[in-house]
Amino acid sequence: MTPEIGIFGGSGFSTFLDGAETVPVETAWGPPSAPVTVAEIGGVGVAFLPRHGTRHELPPHRVNYRANVDAMRRLGVHTLVAPFAAGSLRPEIRPGDFVVVDQLVDRTWGRADTFHDHFDDGPRHVSLADPYTPRVRSVLLDAGRAAGATLHDGGTVVVINGPRFSTRAESAWHRRAGWHVVNMTQYPEAALAREAGLDFGGIALVTDHDAGLDGEPGAPPVSQEAVFEVVRTNVERVRSLLLAAVADLAVR
Repeated sequence: MTPEIGIFGGSGFSTFLDGAETVPVETAWGPPSAPVTVAEIGGVGVAFLPRHGTRHELPPHRVNYRANVDAMRRLGVHTLVAPFAAGSLRPEIRPGDFVVVDQLVDRTWGRADTFHDHFDDGPRHVSLADPYTPRVRSVLLDAGRAAGATLHDGGTVVVINGPRFSTRAESAWHRRAGWHVVNMTQYPEAALAREAGLDFGGIALVTDHDAGLDGEPGAPPVSQEAVFEVVRTNVERVRSLLLAAVADLAVR
C-alpha cells in the first residue's frame, strides 16, 4: 500500500492509529525523527511520523526536518499535514481553539532548510509566497467545522527557534506586526514540502497566550506545564479532526 497522506505528530501527539505497520525508510539526509507507521483509513493509506521522536526527545532546533519530509516523499505521499501546538498572540484566539494558518514568518536560525545544497544541475528557487495549499486548508476547515471545533480561518504563524518561549518584548513585537500565533516547527517544514512537491497544510492547536496579553491580567505567560496539559486534554480532538479529513485530503 502506497500512502497518499502524510501526517506529522507534534507535542504530545506521538501515535496516530492502533495496529499501524512500521515501514522502514531511508533518506539521503539520515534517519527521520522516528519510525514511520502506515495504516489504511477508509481505503486511504496514511503515513504518520512524530517530528519530536516517540518520546519527545528532539527539541525543535534539532529535528531533522529534511529527513522527515524526504521520508514522506519517498513513501509516495502527495499531501502532508502538520498539526502543531501554538501560542496565541490575539485575545480572540483562545487556548483550545484551532487555527488553519495561511501564512508564516520565519524567525529561526541555523536550521538546514533546503534540499538544494548545491546548484550543480542549475538553480532551484521555489516560490513560497503561499506556504499552505488552499485545497488542504479547505479540507481542514471543513473537517474542523463538522467536528464543532472553535476554528479560525487563516492567520500568520511566526516560527521561532526555541526551545525557549518568547520574552514579553518579543511577544509584543509579534502582536504589533499583526501575526496570530507562534510556533517552533512550521519552518522549515513548509519550505521543504514545497521543494518536495507535496501539498501542505498546517493546523494549530492553541495552548496558551505566549508571554501574556497587553491589558489582559488573566492571560499569564506560557509555561511548559500549561502547554502539555492543553495538548493532553485535546489530542483526541486533533486525532478525530484529522481522521475526518483523510478521505477528502486524498482527492486532488
